[in-house]
Amino acid sequence: MGFFSKTVEYAMRAVFYIASKSQDGQKVGIKEIAENINSPEHFLGKILQKLSRQGIILSVKGPNGGFYVDTKGLNRPIADIIIALEGDDIFTGCGLGLSYCSESNPCPLHNEFKKVRNQISHMLHITSIGEFNIELLNGTLTLNK
Repeated sequence: MGFFSKTVEYAMRAVFYIASKSQDGQKVGIKEIAENINSPEHFLGKILQKLSRQGIILSVKGPNGGFYVDTKGLNRPIADIIIALEGDDIFTGCGLGLSYCSESNPCPLHNEFKKVRNQISHMLHITSIGEFNIELLNGTLTLNK
């Protein structure tokens, strides 16, 4: 079980995969991406459309087309992927999902969850999409079993 929704998990895996392939100018198709990140192709297609509309990834149609990430995209924070798909609630929301939880009206997990949430938020905002490319390409990190 992951911390993120399935949508965000597939999106991050896909963007990392696309970014690693874009390093040497490649463009990758949806079938290749889905196979390499263990994602259902149809669901992934919808995710990639949203990310493309937000400019996080780019696409080119045609026989030599596919998805890619440019230099600007490689430098964007991972948080942008989450925000593009689900907004910023993960960075501000209650750990129990309570709408009324706040500093003045905290839930039982509020103070401890806030610490963890802030650490995760910080990591996602300072870590760039392209930061893992070298390790993905040399096999130190993996997106598939």
